Amino acid sequence: MADCDRDCLAGLVTAYVDALLAHDPSSLPVTDDVRFTEDSQDLELGQGLWRTVTGDGGFRQDYLDTGAQIAASHVVLREGETNQALLSLVLHVEDGEIAGIETLVQHITPESRFQPTMLGQPLAGLNDPIPAGGAESRENMIRTALTYTEGLRIGSFTVAPTPFAEEAYRVENGSFMAGAGCPREECPDIQTQRIIEHPDITASVAAVDEANGTVLLWMNFGDTGSYGEGNALVTFEAFKVWGDEIHAVNAFFRTMPVETMRNWPSSDPVPVWATH
Repeated sequence: MADCDRDCLAGLVTAYVDALLAHDPSSLPVTDDVRFTEDSQDLELGQGLWRTVTGDGGFRQDYLDTGAQIAASHVVLREGETNQALLSLVLHVEDGEIAGIETLVQHITPESRFQPTMLGQPLAGLNDPIPAGGAESRENMIRTALTYTEGLRIGSFTVAPTPFAEEAYRVENGSFMAGAGCPREECPDIQTQRIIEHPDITASVAAVDEANGTVLLWMNFGDTGSYGEGNALVTFEAFKVWGDEIHAVNAFFRTMPVETMRNWPSSDPVPVWATH
């Protein structure tokens, strides 16, 4: 069978979300030995979020990697009457079928400190076409995205240096955190904002959407003492990259034990410092 093109990969994401909302994985085109993980733990397909989801939350941002045959997405779903689930989804595709399903789920309640106020519509620039002459090679896209990880590692996006475009911004779990276009009176500058050192941060490449200029990284921020004793932030973080600059950052993350590993292979090599 031929590899999945972009329409095929996007269709698999749609099929997965539809099956999830129906609480019925039997309709999915999966391999006989399909593997399913939620929050880095192996489960039977149909467990976890499959049992608690109650509706569509109205946001989806795909990252379609035709080279590695990976269909990834950030999706907002509903749990119960008032809660939301921020789903990071990575489908590993073989011969047009889903061979692996990797998910990370952040559960949002009305009492959660940060509310996903930015996810009622598509995020600015993430789906804009790459300007003529702005496309980068796959390797350069990954290298540019990893300057963000390096900035976190040393505690400075300026020293890294992380090449943010003038219009660059960052959204985390649907909250606007830094950069241009801030909906509040004041937001920190994404380039110069104060960040702490994350010396034990690790990174893995989840998907590279070369046609859309986006790189999706899995990262474990390591134990900095900032996320609760023995805990770290674990994230699937997307970077809009073209012209050797980062133009937008969209992250879905949750707090997990610091020893959490991705437990899936990186689609592309990453530097030794990023893997420990």
